Amino acid sequence: MDGVVDPAADTIWGSVATINGKEAKAPHTDEEWVALRRSALQLVEASNLLQIPGRHVAKPGERNERGLELQPEQIETLINQDRQAWISLAHGLHDAATQTINATDAKDPAKVLESGSQLDDACERCHQQYWYPRPAQSSAK
Repeated sequence: MDGVVDPAADTIWGSVATINGKEAKAPHTDEEWVALRRSALQLVEASNLLQIPGRHVAKPGERNERGLELQPEQIETLINQDRQAWISLAHGLHDAATQTINATDAKDPAKVLESGSQLDDACERCHQQYWYPRPAQSSAK
């Protein structure tokens, strides 16, 4: 997530901005559109990688030190308890990133902004399920 998903998503989220209903930032050159499309492609491919059975969420012994998220083994346990839900959420990431690809192909900043919202929703659905501590899990360390 830290190496591929987060940077690619941040690129998409930061690529278009509107202030008071006016476009304040958007890709303008072919090179900017290509760079944005590459980030969306990274997310599509990341969604495929997330579905590989047996993939671990972190290196052995790696710990979350911020205390705001579950530890890697807790996340992996939740994933393994319901792989179909995990696969479904990975498909949500795939679909949102595909929307961004389509928006970049059309060079449509409004569609990029819309796809960024879909991407945020896809990420947050997964985080709610696997990343944030639940009341019953917050005391387990």
